[in-house]
Amino acid sequence: MNSHRIIAALLGAVVLASCEKNAVQVLPDTELPGARVKFFHFGVSAPGVNFYANDTKMTAIVSGTGTESSTGVAYGAAGAGGAYAAIAPGQYTLTGRIAAAGADKNLPIATVVATIEDGKFYSFYLSGIYNTTLKTVDAFVVEDPVAPPSDYAVAYVRFVNAISNATNPLTLYVKNTTGDTATVTVATAVAYKGASAFTTIPAGVFNLFARYPDSTANKVTRNGVTFLGGRVYTVGARGNITVTSGTTAPAFDNTANR
Repeated sequence: MNSHRIIAALLGAVVLASCEKNAVQVLPDTELPGARVKFFHFGVSAPGVNFYANDTKMTAIVSGTGTESSTGVAYGAAGAGGAYAAIAPGQYTLTGRIAAAGADKNLPIATVVATIEDGKFYSFYLSGIYNTTLKTVDAFVVEDPVAPPSDYAVAYVRFVNAISNATNPLTLYVKNTTGDTATVTVATAVAYKGASAFTTIPAGVFNLFARYPDSTANKVTRNGVTFLGGRVYTVGARGNITVTSGTTAPAFDNTANR
C-alpha cells in the first residue's frame, strides 16, 4: 500500500511540475515592427554586400560553419532569400556595405535616405554598374503596394527597371506557353529606377521579354517563368544592356511579394 502511495505521489509531483513549467512560459507580447523592406543586389560587378538600415544589419549570409560568411549577398541575389525584413517606421539611411574581409569591409558602396511608413512594404535595389575607382554603385527604393489578392485565378505582376544604361525605357511583355499564347503587355515604358503598377495575368507558365518602345527587338528575355494564381510578383530587369552573354548580360529576376 505504501509503495502505491509513493508512486502516486511521484506521479502527482511530475504532473504538478509539468503544469508549473507550462505556467511560467512567457510568450512574446511585442508586435513586429509595422513596415517591411526587401533587399536586392542588382549592382553589376559590385562585390557582395550586407544591407543596413542606419547601423542595423538587415541581411547577412551564414557560412557552413555557422559564422557569418564574408561573401555577403552576391550580384543577382536578394537578401534573406527574398523575404521581407521587419522594420519600425521612420527615416533611414539604407546602405549596401562590402561584406568581404579586408580594408574595405563595411564600406558603403550605395546609400539611399528613405522614409519608411507604417504598414507599407518597400524594396531597396543596388543597381547600375559598379565604379571600381570610386567603389560606388547606384541604388533606389520603391514602394511595394502588395495588397492581398482578390482573385485567385490570376497572378498579379509588375515590372521594375534596374538597368542603368538602357538608352530608353523598357516595356515588359509576357507570352503564355500553353492555352492562349497571345502576347500580353504587363508594363509600358518603365524608366530606369521605375516601377509599374500591378497587372493581372492568368496563372500559368510564361516567356518574358522586354523591348524599347516602338521596337520589336528583345533587350531582355527569360523563358518558362511560372506565375501562380493568387500570388503577387515583381519582375526586375538587371544587367549591362551592352553585354550579350555571361553573368552581367541583361536578365530578369522574378520574386514573389506575397
